[in-house]
Amino acid sequence: MSDLHSSIVSLVSLAAGIASNHPAMGQCQLERARKLGVSEEHLAAVIEIARHIRDEAAQQLDAAFDAVSYPEQTETQSPVQEAGSCCTATASGQSCC
Repeated sequence: MSDLHSSIVSLVSLAAGIASNHPAMGQCQLERARKLGVSEEHLAAVIEIARHIRDEAAQQLDAAFDAVSYPEQTETQSPVQEAGSCCTATASGQSCC
């Protein structure tokens, strides 16, 4: 098995940190990716996708809590289920799948 390129590791770590609400917010990985020559355009796309995944997860968690806490007031399907996909595009249309 070959090692992943340092820039890929940095981007994956950055996205995971953002999506998981890590307290360090991926600042170290962001700086490392810049030093490795990752373009600002690519960094912006990774950040947007990570934030989108984080926000989707929070919405689904809230919906699950509401379904248990207020079953008479909640819909039976989540927006993701209604869309028929495992993920939705970001606000700018960036695919997260």
